[in-house]
Amino acid sequence: MIELWNWRTEGRVAASEIRLALADALDVPVLPLGGVDLARVPSGALLVDVWHRPGDFPSSVDCYGVPAGLPEVGAVAAFARRLGRACLLPDDTLDAGRHLLVAADGTIRPVHHDVRDTEEGEILSEQRLCTVLSPRCRGWSPCQRSRWVPDSVIPALAAA
Repeated sequence: MIELWNWRTEGRVAASEIRLALADALDVPVLPLGGVDLARVPSGALLVDVWHRPGDFPSSVDCYGVPAGLPEVGAVAAFARRLGRACLLPDDTLDAGRHLLVAADGTIRPVHHDVRDTEEGEILSEQRLCTVLSPRCRGWSPCQRSRWVPDSVIPALAAA
């Protein structure tokens, strides 16, 4: 089974810049998904698809053929540091509006966004921290059952 990573980046970022940052952060060959002859892809190469949409975190990054044993949170933290931009990745709650925010320094914390479906895809807006001060994040909420409980912060050095 091929693992898929799906991230978003702060601001609109060119696909070539994203591929370069991934190659540098993960130390693997990175190729665009489209137009690649799969028979000629080097062993261990990461295939990446990038597209843009409106809203907060408008650049979407899909990574296919993820190196085995590489933890996603550490990879996205290294990528965010190399890119110099915050990134979002889905968390473990299956709540479409809850993500992990990875700051440009690699620090990770759970956040919420308003999600709106459009013809151009899912648009995120109104970012807010996932905190026990919010009634939506307390008690029996999915936030409490997550590995990333409200108010949790993983410092950059620990995420590396």
